[in-house]
Amino acid sequence: MLELGKAGSAGTEKGVLPVLRDGVVVATLRASTWKEAATAVVGDREWVLAKRRGTLTGRWAGEPEDAARLRARQTSFWKGTWEADLEGATLRSEVVSRWKGGYRYLAGDRVVAQTGTTGGWSPRPTLTPDESLPLEHQVFLLWLALVMSRRDQAASTAAIAGGAAAAGGS
Repeated sequence: MLELGKAGSAGTEKGVLPVLRDGVVVATLRASTWKEAATAVVGDREWVLAKRRGTLTGRWAGEPEDAARLRARQTSFWKGTWEADLEGATLRSEVVSRWKGGYRYLAGDRVVAQTGTTGGWSPRPTLTPDESLPLEHQVFLLWLALVMSRRDQAASTAAIAGGAAAAGGS
């Protein structure tokens, strides 16, 4: 299982999230606070992860901005489904649980990865991948889980604020 660690922990510098497998750093992620963007380092390769025209993409750092080796786009807002193209391998997602959250990624009918969260006050995304999924694809799906959790958190905050305003609160 991959786990997104706390920024600056496990020997990473401030602002860098370690990607951990069994407590060992296997990659790093420097996620933007304000945009759906990040830089990931997997092995000796740097990846640029960003949102372009409504699609989340991943490309090698030296490639042109319009290049995309990895892509993910939401296919249904209401169902919460996504489709990911990982260098030609197409995965579709489905929500595991509306209450607990998490997504299951399928290649045909075979589950190749599932997201979840760590426990505690500040839950962080986790990914349980099939061993056949390359590490850079696993890191992309983990970043996608981070983006989804931030979107969910923003929607919850907006709903709470909207409810307070409707009730006459400030």
